[in-house]
Amino acid sequence: MEHRNPFDLTGKIALVTGASRGIGEAAARLLAASGAHVVVSSRKLDACQGVADGINADGGSAEALACHIGEMDAITAAFAAIEEKHGRLDILVNNAATNPHYGPIVDTDLGAFQKTVDVNIRGYFFMSAGGAKLMAKGGGGSIVNIASVNGEIPGLYQGIYSITKAAVISMTKAFAKECATTGVRVNAVLPGATDTKFASVLIKNKPVLDTVLAHVPMNRVAQPDEMAGAILYLASDAASYTTGACLNVDGGYLIA
Repeated sequence: MEHRNPFDLTGKIALVTGASRGIGEAAARLLAASGAHVVVSSRKLDACQGVADGINADGGSAEALACHIGEMDAITAAFAAIEEKHGRLDILVNNAATNPHYGPIVDTDLGAFQKTVDVNIRGYFFMSAGGAKLMAKGGGGSIVNIASVNGEIPGLYQGIYSITKAAVISMTKAFAKECATTGVRVNAVLPGATDTKFASVLIKNKPVLDTVLAHVPMNRVAQPDEMAGAILYLASDAASYTTGACLNVDGGYLIA
């Protein structure tokens, strides 16, 4: 009896947002290495093209697609382009996010509030809705939302960002409950402190970093690659009976 590798994504079409760097890039590279054709997406096409070129040079299969998930028209256009070119979508990794306000929660201005909500809640919501509809047409698929440990324990001076990530956790469960009958699984990864440009305000500030690490039993920040394995698991058939799950990848932060 042949044992198929449940992590094998050969023949799958995957869309990864915020994939020009950091966790998104690491996820795109691992999904491609596992056999998927990866649509590398973020706001800037040239940065995505660089990642896609790297994947193709390594023997994988990828293309670049510009999509600003803070803009509704861009979301609609992205799914239309994928459906027209590939006729299907099997995996969606919602990773693009924004955090324009770092400071006291009471000083959050309306612009920063609105931008954070538009990308991190509205963007994830309509990406999930569009992705789930396209996946359902093909008999199912997997959505992986990148939330944050801040969705469970608000980060200091990261108030509105933490609030939006709590919404992503709730959104994951709501979509999972309703989309299960169409064969679409919806799960979330909750990264802890990760060494990305996005988190540089925390990582590069030693007093802040020391405060964070005091609550991380493993006593270090993660590398983006350390999130990619969890994303691959949830995206693949290895997680075929897993939906509505929120997987902490945080060095123990949430148990400390």
